[in-house]
Amino acid sequence: MKIKKNIVLMYIIAFLQGMVFYGAVATLYRQAAGLNMFQITLIESISLAISVAMELPWGILADKIGYRNTMIVCNILYLFSKIVFWRADGFDMFLIERILLGITIAGLSGVDSSILYLSAGKADAQKVFGIYDSLGTAGLMSAAGIYSLFLYGNYRKAAFFTVATYAFAAGISLFLKEVKEEVPSQRDSPVQEFGAIVKDMMHRKELLLFVVGIALFSECHQTITVFLSQLQYVKCGMTDSSIGWVYILMTGAGLLGSRSASFCSRYGKRKSGVILLMSGIASCLILAVTENPFFSVLAIVSLRISCSLFMPLSKVMENQFITYSNRATALSINAVLMDGVAIGTNLVFGRSADKSLSLAFIIAAVFCIAALGLFCYTAAKKKIS
Repeated sequence: MKIKKNIVLMYIIAFLQGMVFYGAVATLYRQAAGLNMFQITLIESISLAISVAMELPWGILADKIGYRNTMIVCNILYLFSKIVFWRADGFDMFLIERILLGITIAGLSGVDSSILYLSAGKADAQKVFGIYDSLGTAGLMSAAGIYSLFLYGNYRKAAFFTVATYAFAAGISLFLKEVKEEVPSQRDSPVQEFGAIVKDMMHRKELLLFVVGIALFSECHQTITVFLSQLQYVKCGMTDSSIGWVYILMTGAGLLGSRSASFCSRYGKRKSGVILLMSGIASCLILAVTENPFFSVLAIVSLRISCSLFMPLSKVMENQFITYSNRATALSINAVLMDGVAIGTNLVFGRSADKSLSLAFIIAAVFCIAALGLFCYTAAKKKIS
C-alpha cells in the first residue's frame, strides 16, 4: 500500500512541477528582463555543465541517504530556483536561477525514475513512466491555458503562481516512503564503488551506445520544440497569439506518452522504437523544407508525440540494463553521458540555426538517423523483440 501511495504522490508532484505558467513565453520573459538570446543560450549551457558536474556526486549521495531524502532536498532546491526566477532582473540573477536548476536536475536524475521503478515493479513500470511523463505534460498544458486566458502579458504574476505550485510539490514530497533496499555494508569507499561501476559500464558497449542514441533523439526533440519551433513559426508568418495556442496543442500532444505501454504491446519494443524514431526523422526533414504553417505545426506535434511515446520505452530498457544495487549511481553515470551529448548538440544547433534554420533541422534529422542506428544495434545485441 505504501509503495502504491508513492506512485500517486509522484504523479501529483509531476503535475504540479509541470505547471510552469510562463512556459509559453519563457524566452520573452527573459528578454523583457534585459537578456539577449546569446545570454539566454550561454546560461543554458552553463546550467547543463553544472548538471553534468553534479550528476555523479548526487548519484553517490542518493544511494547513501536514500531516494526519498534526495527527492525532498531536490524539490526544495527546485522551489528556490523558481523564487529566484520570479524576482530575477538581469544576467546575474538568471544565471543563479539556472545554476540552482542544474544542481536540482542532477539530483533528481535517476532518483525519480528509481522511486517509480521500484514502487511499480518491472511489469507495470512502462505504464507508470508513461503516466508520470504525461502528468507533467498535463500540468504544463494546464498552466499554458491558464496563462493564455487569465495571465496574458503579466510575466511576473505567472512566475509567482509557478512558485506556489512548486511549493506544494515540495511539501508533498515529504510524504514519500523510502523504496531503496538496504544493502550490506561494503568496504569500498563511494569513490571506489563509483569507479568500479564506471569500469564495468565501460565494457558494456550496447548500454553506452543505447544511452547516446536516447540523448540524440531527446535533444533533437527538446531543442526543436522549445527553441527552434518559435523561430519556425515566425518564419511561417504566424502571430504571437497563434503561437501561444499552438504551444498548448504541442504540449497536449505529449499526453499520448501515457499510451506508450499499449503502443509497444501492439508492435513490440523493437518495432515501436523504429517506428517512433523514423517518425522523428520525417518531422525534421519536413521542417527543413517547408514554410507552411500547417505542415510546420504538424511536424512539430508529430515529433512531440514520437518522443513522448519513445521516452517511457527507453526508460524501461535503460532500467532493465542496470544490474547494480546502487541504481541511482548507475543512472547518474548514464545521465552524465547524455548531458555530455546534449552540450555538444546544443552548440551545433545554436551555430547552425544562426546560419540557417533549415540547416539546423537537417542536422537534427542526421542526429535522429544516428539514434535509430544505435537503437537497432542495441536491440539486436540484447535480442529485444
